[in-house]
Amino acid sequence: MIKKMSYLDKLLDGVEVEWKTIGKLCKIETGKLNANQEKEDGQYLFFTCDELPKKIDVYTHDKEAILISGNGSRLGHVTHYVGKFNAYQRTYILNDFSNEIDVRYLFFVLLNGFREHANQNKKPGSVPYIVLENVSGFQIPIPPLVVQKEIVRILDNFTELTSELTSELTARKKQYNYYRETLLSFEEGDGSAGSPQRVEWKTLGEVIMKSYSGTTPQAGNPKFYENGTIPWLRTQEVKFSDIYGTEMFITEYALKNTATKWIPINCVIIAISGATAGRSAINKIPMTTNQHCLCLEINPEKTLYRYVFHWVSFSYEKIKNLGQGARGDLNSSMIKNLKIPVPSLSEQERIVSILDKFDILTTSISEGLPKEIELRKKQYEYYRDKLLTFN
Repeated sequence: MIKKMSYLDKLLDGVEVEWKTIGKLCKIETGKLNANQEKEDGQYLFFTCDELPKKIDVYTHDKEAILISGNGSRLGHVTHYVGKFNAYQRTYILNDFSNEIDVRYLFFVLLNGFREHANQNKKPGSVPYIVLENVSGFQIPIPPLVVQKEIVRILDNFTELTSELTSELTARKKQYNYYRETLLSFEEGDGSAGSPQRVEWKTLGEVIMKSYSGTTPQAGNPKFYENGTIPWLRTQEVKFSDIYGTEMFITEYALKNTATKWIPINCVIIAISGATAGRSAINKIPMTTNQHCLCLEINPEKTLYRYVFHWVSFSYEKIKNLGQGARGDLNSSMIKNLKIPVPSLSEQERIVSILDKFDILTTSISEGLPKEIELRKKQYEYYRDKLLTFN
């Protein structure tokens, strides 16, 4: 049986691939500065081991380089940069490359495997680090330059498309925030910016039929959790979105023997404790919750549940700032006493229709831009693995 050739095999066309260490392909330096020497108003990039480069007012290099984080939580992180920059003393600077290597190709190879190599060879300490010999000794496959450039062309197309989609998502989020502020910024007695209608101001307590809370069944008790089938929501899962499932489940025994209770679908759920306080969501399935979730069953004759959700999400900072104590906790009374503008149901439908479209576009992992970006990333990773896996 004839084995089907991979795209990489076709590119190579039988040519043997040579392997060389990084140290034989370029010069390797380290930065000279401490990480705290950045200048906020600096005009040059300052590469440290943080996620994003900082700024500084003096540069040491003006060239094409690959920078590798030599310690910290981003140990082995790789960046490709062309221009004037400076670097932290634990950052490795690859430059002055051999003419047998395409720099962008080398970047993709390092991006594909160096971080794992760094973590496997790191030295212990208060902050783990990697030494020069483990950088310079990393092996790189060297196909012909024409093959390197073709691999770069393919992978750059994917990264460029992902970058364009990410920029589009950023622009749409700004647009969403603009419309949300325009549509939900009412003054008492006035309509929204786009409507002449007057609104009534009611408390959240006046527009609900019932509120629910829950409890946390005793941790470690298998009767409460083992083989549980009842969805049980915790506040870390409340993320300004629709909820179709939970990470944890409890048993019928827990439901009968604790204060947990079923809540109906389409409640507006507000986290009322700690770091998540003020965040909101809508449950699209019946579920139970812990005691730090306040669930509001909205009266459909007074308000649309999605209108209440959008307004609560829009008011996140205001609600969060009501928190008390060291943890910034909220309580049921605080939430129910919040005043919400209530236009006519038809106006609520109009507002919801507009905001839901933006919500889907900017946050949905099933049909919006986030889904498209995730698909492109997976495509990129697939082709990266196929194109950079040499024998």
